[in-house]
Amino acid sequence: MLASIVIRTHNEARYLPEVLLSVSEQSVPADQHEVVLVDSGSTDTTLDIAQRHGCRIVHIKQSEFSFGRSLNVGCDAARGKHLVFISGHCVPTGRNWLADLLAPLEAGTAQITYGRQEGGPETKFSEHMLFAKYFPAADLPPPNEFFCNNANAAVLREVWAQYRFDETLTGLEDMHFARQVVAAGGKVRYVPTASVFHYHHESWRRVKRRYEREAIALQKIMPEVHVHTADALRYFVAGVFGDWAKALAQKKFLRHAWEIGCFRFCQYYGTWRGNHIHRQLSRKAKEKYFYPN
Repeated sequence: MLASIVIRTHNEARYLPEVLLSVSEQSVPADQHEVVLVDSGSTDTTLDIAQRHGCRIVHIKQSEFSFGRSLNVGCDAARGKHLVFISGHCVPTGRNWLADLLAPLEAGTAQITYGRQEGGPETKFSEHMLFAKYFPAADLPPPNEFFCNNANAAVLREVWAQYRFDETLTGLEDMHFARQVVAAGGKVRYVPTASVFHYHHESWRRVKRRYEREAIALQKIMPEVHVHTADALRYFVAGVFGDWAKALAQKKFLRHAWEIGCFRFCQYYGTWRGNHIHRQLSRKAKEKYFYPN
């Protein structure tokens, strides 16, 4: 089998039917890929939807969940030559999503690939700006050579088996994994044509916690990264005013002005809280991650 598509789920009934329908319509023949769904205790109709679409379902206790552990469980159950990761709220935008994501792996030009992410109609304005920064339509250089994102990514099975995902991290298990692969001479390839619509419907508290978790994890991946209070304030102001300017240009300012302020506050307050260990870092390295374009 060419590929196993591993999907982590916990109450993903809202978009999972669209995700699985798009997967079933891929140009890669149906007998050449499978879906392995790793569920951590869904209480909605997620499992019913997965069963109707013929997914292989494996379970992990919510008390034992971590992002890395759930992926390792799914990969252990997978049978494909390549391991593909997609979130339960990320919908492939076209029939060639899977083929394009796998092409560099098949050609031997990369060991890890990751695809474009686009927002949907209900995506927060600032999140659209982040997607445009980190997942552009053009094949531009990433923030660093080990940047990737498991919401839409693929890896050679033997590479995963050699390194596996760190099960102790609070997030960014993808970048930690990729950094090991790159350090050993491997390559990460961005594939903008392998695009998904990434739908987030989070409360402000969850947005803050997401960035807090990622900042905590980043300390292990890049221990030199530290964001001081002055940094967080500067990034917040730059992010808000930058987004306001873009919203004005798009004639969306009144609709999104307050939302932009809330999102950027949650982003940088969460980052500041998560990254509280005092370490020295150059301005250039910090701004590559945190300063808005």
